Amino acid sequence: MGSGADSIRPDSVHGRDPAPLVRIDLHTHSNRSDGTDPVDVLMAHAKRAGLDVIALTDHDTADGWADGRRAAEDLGLGFVPGIEISCKLNYISVHLLGYLPDPSYPGLAEELRIVRDGRTDRIPSIVARLNSVGVDLTVDEVLAQATGTPSVGRPHVADALVAKGTVANRSEAFDRFLADGRPGHVSHYAIEPGRAIDLVREAGGVPIIAHPWGRSSYKVMTADTIARLVEDHGLAGIEVDHQDHSAESRTALRGIAQELGIIYTGSSDHHGDGKIDHDLGVNSTEPEQFERLLEVAKVNAAAASEAKVPEAYLP
Repeated sequence: MGSGADSIRPDSVHGRDPAPLVRIDLHTHSNRSDGTDPVDVLMAHAKRAGLDVIALTDHDTADGWADGRRAAEDLGLGFVPGIEISCKLNYISVHLLGYLPDPSYPGLAEELRIVRDGRTDRIPSIVARLNSVGVDLTVDEVLAQATGTPSVGRPHVADALVAKGTVANRSEAFDRFLADGRPGHVSHYAIEPGRAIDLVREAGGVPIIAHPWGRSSYKVMTADTIARLVEDHGLAGIEVDHQDHSAESRTALRGIAQELGIIYTGSSDHHGDGKIDHDLGVNSTEPEQFERLLEVAKVNAAAASEAKVPEAYLP
């Protein structure tokens, strides 16, 4: 795995010091989970958006990594393999980004399989609940929206509702039918964050809490909770610059990260057409923080001697 300044900076030009890479997006999704773009299309869009490095972090699956790396190499785009893992703390949804873990490592692979199965197995229950309130939808219509993914979820239900003209977009589908407390909501199995962090580290990866103060996770991701996850489980960092975070939240979260001495990242959480106002590169990770992430990855990979950790591609 490349690391250090030379691994993330282009060659010097005319004797000048190399300029740092400034367009690093560490949270994106393809249609291997709930994004709308095929992996190669996502990489092409990232290149056109002026990104230097992109992480593919599909929900609970590494299925897109091989295609993502090939497409990124062809484009001269830096590529970091990652996974966004579904977690729950006190019944509240929390997401963990795991960068550069071995997805086949037994403990992690089994938990990801259970999470994926839980997502898929609840689709008939979601459809039945929607039918009970007069929404015309079938399981087959949902599955038709989830081609090519092992991680079927509520966004695919939302896409089916859009396709039928019941709602205008995913946001309306969640607001009216699928979010917590709405008539179509059905919970699913998710991992406790501390255990998920342990599993990512055991698999040689770098664990970073995604959008800790976005959606409902702000209810449980307090400064004290983040500190406990760092101290007890080795949490490596938190995502700070995210569209779900206000300017005030970003300032406070960055302060928490700096006080704890952990990494802070920025990203788009891009889902193609599946999310509004999450354009590629809308937020980015500072090069110094990316270097820190790569250094932690190197240390964790060395400690996980039996894990088959992937490498980042950094042209």
